[in-house]
Amino acid sequence: MPTKLRKTRKNRGSRTQGYGRVGQHRDHGSRGYRKAGRHKQLWSYVTTYEPDYFGKHGFTSPQSLTRNTNVINIAKLDAITAKLPTPNEEQQTIDLTSIGYSKLLGTGKITKALTIKVHTCSKSAAKKITEAGGKILTASQETGE
Repeated sequence: MPTKLRKTRKNRGSRTQGYGRVGQHRDHGSRGYRKAGRHKQLWSYVTTYEPDYFGKHGFTSPQSLTRNTNVINIAKLDAITAKLPTPNEEQQTIDLTSIGYSKLLGTGKITKALTIKVHTCSKSAAKKITEAGGKILTASQETGE
């Protein structure tokens, strides 16, 4: 607000500045959008209405802090093989790490015998692929661990 529009500028020289003789400038409270005094005079408000206002709560599992893994299900492998050119050999090889996937999960059915290169895979995915006549090459198998 510009200073020339303020009440204090208009009433310079008057004793009460336009706020009366008794109450003066009382009973206006604090600014409602601020949260000052939460550790002091407003502590009872915090304990009553916002008990979780301060601090960190709970335990964060270190496992949940791992990077986001890009996963794919077995059900989508047929769609991927349809896009790939068909080689002369019987089993198609799919390199999921080059496509951008890091883990293979076992939801869905597989109809073809595929050789799949992936960083990690679930037990159910490995079981379904071997039952279909395919193979899984994980990162640990390629390095010889």
